[in-house]
Amino acid sequence: MNVLITGGAGFLGINLIRHLYGKGIKDITSLDIAEFDYPEKSWVNIVKGDIRDIETVSRVMRHHDAVIHTAAALPLYHKDDIYSTDVQGTRNLLDAAQAERAERFIHISSTAVYGIPDHHPLREYDKLDGVGHYGKAKIMAEEVCQEYRRQGMCVPIIRPKSFIGPERLGVFALFYDWAKDGKGFPMIGSGKNRYQLLDVEDLCESIYLCMTLDKKKVNDTFNIGAKEFTTMKEDYQAVLDDAGFGKKIVSFPAWPVITGLRILEFLHLSPLYKWVYETAHKDSFVSIDKAEEILKYQPKHSNKDALLRNYHWYLENLNKFEKSSGISHRVPWKQGILKLIKLFF
Repeated sequence: MNVLITGGAGFLGINLIRHLYGKGIKDITSLDIAEFDYPEKSWVNIVKGDIRDIETVSRVMRHHDAVIHTAAALPLYHKDDIYSTDVQGTRNLLDAAQAERAERFIHISSTAVYGIPDHHPLREYDKLDGVGHYGKAKIMAEEVCQEYRRQGMCVPIIRPKSFIGPERLGVFALFYDWAKDGKGFPMIGSGKNRYQLLDVEDLCESIYLCMTLDKKKVNDTFNIGAKEFTTMKEDYQAVLDDAGFGKKIVSFPAWPVITGLRILEFLHLSPLYKWVYETAHKDSFVSIDKAEEILKYQPKHSNKDALLRNYHWYLENLNKFEKSSGISHRVPWKQGILKLIKLFF
């Protein structure tokens, strides 16, 4: 099987490359606008390019049996980049995949397409109502996928919960930084809400299942998340306990904090964006029944397992990224004024 992974230099991309390589799939191409700077360079045909460039996409698409589309402009990107990458970039790829008669096109969407819902668990047929430019663009990208599916292509759509694991930094690096420095951590609301996460290894396995099972089975839309999770406060407390300083998750009333974060976001003093801070105090979990039934998806990791696995990787690799920052999942986000607030915990 010849596999093209868009966003191969990203957090999900490199984990997926490792996962597929371990399954015996060795003919892998990575297409990414970022440098591929991992030790696994020799495993991959590396193409540096932008999915918004039709010529590059058409050239790279040749002779690939499967496309796994993980590339995306994330919520902290400029809105023009979000729409041009997540929507037009997806269309470029699907158009080229159709022309080259690729057998499968697996699209990695997001549970951000559900917005801020009024019930749980969320199922694949629930209303889509994305928050912010990222959530809206992800819905539009799914609509493009549905369009090509109706034309006869096999286009599985995966909606993963927030996924973590080796190479994941972003907003989670903020929490891990406070934990390693012996700080408690503020939580929006009581923390008694249930907020489902996902280990990247389990996500990679769900993608592999969509690559290898019968086309008629997988040509559908699937929620993917952890099966075992407790309250948000309990799950995150596991990391503070592991850090060994005796610190605790500290709860704060939701609406005063959210109001403050809205102001800080407007002033560009906080890395947290609306979908993060306005859902953090609410339940957020999806049903994985469909994936369990059709894909025989069996997640290995609970929320606590995933958080601890990511935290241990963070500690082991701190010297590689502690002076870097940016807006992708592969680097820590700048803490802004939250770095000052850290002093009080």
